[in-house]
This record gives sequence, structure tokens and C-alpha cells, in this order.
Amino acid sequence: MGLSMQKNDLEKADISGSSWQEVKAEKLTLENISLAGTSLKNANMQGVAMNDINFSNVSMIDANLSYAKIDHVHLFGTEFQNIVLPVEGDSNYNADGQYEPIRFTNCDLTNSKLTNCNLSNIEITDCEITGLKINGVLISELLEKVK
Repeated sequence: MGLSMQKNDLEKADISGSSWQEVKAEKLTLENISLAGTSLKNANMQGVAMNDINFSNVSMIDANLSYAKIDHVHLFGTEFQNIVLPVEGDSNYNADGQYEPIRFTNCDLTNSKLTNCNLSNIEITDCEITGLKINGVLISELLEKVK
């Protein structure tokens, strides 16, 4: 289903288990809703702000999450494939020249998977990362290599 939600706000909704394709959700604010088990494909979610969301067991394929702010989101078991995340030199610079990376803050990334995603300039702060896999490798193994 094609869906356009540009500059709209959704609050306190349960849209779990839905399937969205060709989603245009730029600058969308999602707060206090459940998208558990949802499938998102070809989603432009540039500038999306997520706060207190159940995003567990979601499949997100070919999505743009540049400028995203993801705070207190339950991403348990979520699978991200071919996600566009900010890289140095792209359009994620503010007018003052400051870079805006994607931020995951106070999130549960337990058993999530990031596959074929460019993860340069990503911030993960105060998140649960047990079982998180990046391109098939456990985060614990990757962190051991950088010590």
C-alpha cells in the first residue's frame, strides 16, 4: 500500500502488524504508538522523530532514516536492511555546519539486525544491545575487535 504521512503526527495508536510500501513519512512525529510486527518497505522517513514507540519485530527494508531521532523506542528483534543512514558529506548538515547523525537513545536493540547499512556517523547511547548483529556479526564481537 502506498502511504503518505508527510508532516503529520500520530499519537497513542496501535497499528501493529501492518504492511506499508512506498511510504513517504518525512518529518513525521511518532509518539506513544505501537508498530510491532510491521513491515516497512521503500520508506522515506527522513527526519522522522520517534519517541516511546513499540517498534519490536519490525522489518524495515530500503528506507531512508537520515536526520532521524529515535528516543526510547523498543526495537527488540527489528531487522533493518539497506537502510540509508547519514554519512559524512551528505545533506545531514545544519545551516550552521554542524553534522546531525542518526541517534538511538535509551532504545532496546536486543536481537536486532542491521544488514547492508552504512553505519558511519551513528550514535547509540544508553541502549540495550545484547544480541544486536551488524552485517551478521554480533556487536559484542565487533566491540572486542576495537579494544
